[in-house]
Amino acid sequence: MPERPTHLASVCVFCGSSMGGKPVFQQVAHELGQALAAENLRLVYGGGGVGLMGTTARAAHEAGGQVLGIMPDFLRAKERLLDEVETVVVETMHERKAMMYDASEAFVVLPGGIGTLEEAIELMSWRRLNLHLKPIWFVNTEGFWDALIELFHNNVSTGMTPDWFLETYEVVDDVPALMASMKAWFDR
Repeated sequence: MPERPTHLASVCVFCGSSMGGKPVFQQVAHELGQALAAENLRLVYGGGGVGLMGTTARAAHEAGGQVLGIMPDFLRAKERLLDEVETVVVETMHERKAMMYDASEAFVVLPGGIGTLEEAIELMSWRRLNLHLKPIWFVNTEGFWDALIELFHNNVSTGMTPDWFLETYEVVDDVPALMASMKAWFDR
């Protein structure tokens, strides 16, 4: 059985490689990068310099925080490496996700597209299978994740997923609530 992490040093953030259609998404990504740096927490992310990924990483870096990007080689041109931060280039998406997972004690999911959704679902599946006990937060900016959270509840209510699954993640509305929840989780 995996062990519950007791110390928080690195936070993996999954988010969009695009900005999305609402300026508030970029604002939240920027605020999160700054907050992680202010708390001396290393940001682990997908390595890109574009979209919400790039916004979060730049904000953390500019605020004096540590940043680790992990980028598959085939995405280098599309997601453009952020040269200012430490970046590891790997061969596959599977390697990327495994390294991001191994390098982090907690996970945050900001708004994002199908890639972000895939990363979050795999992480949730691993948690459902008891492959990890690391905390997971969804930052539900303007209700972005409402449909996904509703789907999780539907899976439980239809008996496809056990009730305890709903306790494996937290949903917060903004970065201050996220940071308070993280502190509370690791102070338990």
